[in-house]
Amino acid sequence: MTAPPWLRVDLPLIEYEDALALQREIVAARRDRRLNRDVVLLLEHPPVFTLGRHGGRENLTATEAFLSERGIRVIQIERGGNITYHGPGQLVAYPILNLTGLRLPVKDYVAGLERVMAAAAADQGVTAVGDEKNRGIWVEGRKLGSIGITVRRGISFHGLALNVNTDLEPFTWINPCGLHNVRMTSLKAELGREVDMAAVRKSLIRHLTGMLGREGIFTTREALREQMRSVSGK
Repeated sequence: MTAPPWLRVDLPLIEYEDALALQREIVAARRDRRLNRDVVLLLEHPPVFTLGRHGGRENLTATEAFLSERGIRVIQIERGGNITYHGPGQLVAYPILNLTGLRLPVKDYVAGLERVMAAAAADQGVTAVGDEKNRGIWVEGRKLGSIGITVRRGISFHGLALNVNTDLEPFTWINPCGLHNVRMTSLKAELGREVDMAAVRKSLIRHLTGMLGREGIFTTREALREQMRSVSGK
């Protein structure tokens, strides 16, 4: 049986906790069969540091007082990976996918997300590659995009973060992904100019469509929530 088209939700700058709550709602709706479609959220976050299951505050090199002065919070979450930074100018994609239904092994899925980010970067003229040892995409040793996912009962959430026009300074206040002496980069830093975020969003969606092997349908957050409240999710 062919999987139905997935749903695409384009969001503006949104607080991390709000996006996380929405992801958890979608995961629960998929699990309870109130929603029969995979969903991809596209968005940006205000400045925030998140700690994954393996992320400890030992990789945060700035003090709590320093971060508080700048209005940056530190949040512990359930995704894989270590500490990372999210902020404006960084394109975040949260695919909520039924990997079991897609018969997609986790390792292959992560590699697929790397290829999607690398292809979106290539569309802007930046060559980046994945790394099986340190997941994400890299430009000659500089990290351009990160991946961190969680899988519950075969349903994957969290996802990827691609640095487009991101302020890179906050990355110097952590050991990104728990790695020492790692230099982060962005499309803007590599190209020496501001990059059109709308174009990168469009590119990322195109390559996600290729990875998933089927088209997505645009919807709003409100329409999605209404669909999840229905009995059948159809």
